[in-house]
Amino acid sequence: MPPEVASESQWAWVQEAIEAHESALIRYARSLLHDGDQARDAVQEAFIKLCRQNPETVSGHLLPWLFRVVRNQCLNMLRKDKRMSHLNDLETLDSQDNPAESHPRDQHKRETITSLFELVDDLPTRQRELVLLKFQQDFSYQEISDVTGLSVSNVGFILHTAIRSLKQQWENLEHSTVGGN
Repeated sequence: MPPEVASESQWAWVQEAIEAHESALIRYARSLLHDGDQARDAVQEAFIKLCRQNPETVSGHLLPWLFRVVRNQCLNMLRKDKRMSHLNDLETLDSQDNPAESHPRDQHKRETITSLFELVDDLPTRQRELVLLKFQQDFSYQEISDVTGLSVSNVGFILHTAIRSLKQQWENLEHSTVGGN
């Protein structure tokens, strides 16, 4: 048991949080850092901070609290490294089956998802972050507000702008694909 944890029940609480939320937090951190090792480090730091928290202080809002800590850790890492880059070649899809072994319909679906992720990757950083929180993590506007520190109305405006931009880019992509073939 880590020395920061005061009791077995608190350690069990942290263990449950790790089991329930670690993979989602790593995906989120990876979307910000574009590096799997750094993403795992950021999430590990968040869970270390959770070990030091009184469960009552984050009760009822544990998930937004964890995402906010991970976000802040990622921003600190980015500031330290002085780098902001685009998503690597869709690490999100790395865990899926080998595309060569899949059915043509599955291959088309994979290509569609890949195209969509590329469009999301091209969004401005703030829009990309909010789109990923909303649609990858299924967060409410309030939860996104809690994580990012933006007002709920600002979250809604930024998401609306991002979705409108994605729709336009998607339509342009479809027109160029149809016209190019």
